[in-house]
Amino acid sequence: MLIGETMTGGYGGADILHGCTISVDRGEIAVIVGPNGAGKSTAMKAIFGMLALREGRVLLGGRDITALSPQERVRAGMGFVPQTQNVFVTMSVEENLEMGAYIREDDFSETLDQVFELFPILKEKRRQPAGELSGGQRQQVAVGRALMTRPALLMLDEPAAGVSPIVMDELFDRILDVAATGIAILMVEQNARQALQIADRGYVLVQGRNAHSGTGNELLADPQVRASFLGG
Repeated sequence: MLIGETMTGGYGGADILHGCTISVDRGEIAVIVGPNGAGKSTAMKAIFGMLALREGRVLLGGRDITALSPQERVRAGMGFVPQTQNVFVTMSVEENLEMGAYIREDDFSETLDQVFELFPILKEKRRQPAGELSGGQRQQVAVGRALMTRPALLMLDEPAAGVSPIVMDELFDRILDVAATGIAILMVEQNARQALQIADRGYVLVQGRNAHSGTGNELLADPQVRASFLGG
């Protein structure tokens, strides 16, 4: 579904990514982990078109989208949930979700019902301002809004940042539910061990380069990965 192929690029002439390759298939969860400053979020931004590549390309469903803007990539089938400021706090939950359907000209009520089925708490709080929700519930709103575009690929930048372990587990369960619908999911996450437990494939980045890759279970079992990135 997605291939970010040998991506090299950065900001202001300084490369942060160095030949980095990331891929994920339909219905899979791919997780990018690594130390702070490894280029994890930069890789995500490059895939979404927020960072121009000096070398490499991005393919979505076999189509080269390297030259497309982020807005055009959304129309091509990408959904992106940033780590912070990802909800409209003064708008209701339902209004936030409706904003996610801004590119659609058809009746999106069925998709809205599907989002409420995935996240029942959002249906319960549909009239409540998003700013009054807990951190975990806000993340559900942000994910739900991205799903309103019916993306083929959903990208999540540290979705569990700042939430409790219990909320993180619940959120990861919902991410598994989203993947089960056939959507490809690419996720950057600091909680590496927990994220790799739900990952079909994982990538460990170090200084903008692929240091390790494999299934989530393979990386969890790799002694070098465990010692360097998972606390032993």
